[in-house]
Amino acid sequence: MIKKLSILALTITLFTSCVSKKIYTDLEDKYANLKKENRSLTDEMAELANEKTKIFNDLNALESAYESAVSERDKLQSDYAAAKSNLETLKASYKALEENSSASIAKNSQKNRELLAQLEAKEQALAAENKRLNTLKQELESRSLRVAELENVIASKDAAMHKLKDAISKALTNFEGKGLTVEQRNGKVYISMENKLLFESGSWYVGAQGAQAVKQLGSVLAENPEISVLIEGHTDNVPYKGNAQLSGNWDLSAKRATAIVNILRENDAINPENLTAAGRGEFAPIASNETSEGKAKNRRIEVILTPKLDEISKLLNEI
Repeated sequence: MIKKLSILALTITLFTSCVSKKIYTDLEDKYANLKKENRSLTDEMAELANEKTKIFNDLNALESAYESAVSERDKLQSDYAAAKSNLETLKASYKALEENSSASIAKNSQKNRELLAQLEAKEQALAAENKRLNTLKQELESRSLRVAELENVIASKDAAMHKLKDAISKALTNFEGKGLTVEQRNGKVYISMENKLLFESGSWYVGAQGAQAVKQLGSVLAENPEISVLIEGHTDNVPYKGNAQLSGNWDLSAKRATAIVNILRENDAINPENLTAAGRGEFAPIASNETSEGKAKNRRIEVILTPKLDEISKLLNEI
C-alpha cells in the first residue's frame, strides 16, 4: 500500500511540474525559427562555396583576358615595327627618286603621309591597349588579393574549428566508449552523446555522469566565445508514453535539449546568446530504427558548433 501511495505521489509531482501550453507553444515557435535559421546557415555556407567558385571563374576569365591583351599588344608592336620599317624604306626610295618627275615625287609623298597616318593610328591603338592591359592587371591583382584574404580567413576558421575539436576530444576523453563521439565536417564540429550517457528512459533529467560530460564540454565552450552552439535532441521512432503532459517524442527531445542548455548556462563564462536548443524528435535518425542498436544510436543529443561568418561575408561583399 505504501509503495502504491509513493508511486501516486510521484505521478502527481510529475504532472504538476510539466510545462504549460504556452511554454510548449513557445518551444514550437522557437524550434521553427531555429530550424529556419539552421536552413539559412546551411544555405549561406552553400552560397559561400558557390561565391568562391564564381570568384575563381572570374579570376580565370580575367587571366584569359590579360593574356589576350598581351597577345594583342605584341601584335600591335610587331605591326608598328613593320610599319616603321616600311616608312624607312619609303624614305630611302623617296630620296632616291627626288630627281625623278614631280609626279613620282608627289606619289611617294602621298604614300609617306599615309604611312605616317597609319603609324600614328597604331601608336594610339598601342597606347590604348597598354592602358587597358594595366587596368586589367590592377583589377586582377586586387581580386587575387581579396581572394587570398578570403582563403586565409576560411583556412583560419577551419584551423580554429580543428583546434576546438581537439580541445573537446581531450576534455571528454574520459567518456570515450560511453556513447560519445566528436567529429569535424563541413566547417563545423559535431558532438554526439547517446541517451545512455545522459538520461534514463523517458526522462529529461540529466544524470551525474552526463552532467559531468556537459560541464567539461562547457569549460571548452567558455574559452571560445565566437562559436554558435546548437543543441539538438533526437529520439527513436517508438511513441513516447511516459508522461501524459508531453505531446510525444518531439516534445521530449526539446525538453532534453533544453536540459543540456540549462547545464551549460551554469557556466557564467558562456554567453547565453550563443546557445540554441531544438527538438527534432525521431525525424533525423542516423541509424535504422529496425534494430535495438540503431534505436540506441538515434536516441541522442547532438551539439553542433558553428563559427561566426561575419568576416567572410564582409570579404565576399568587397569582391
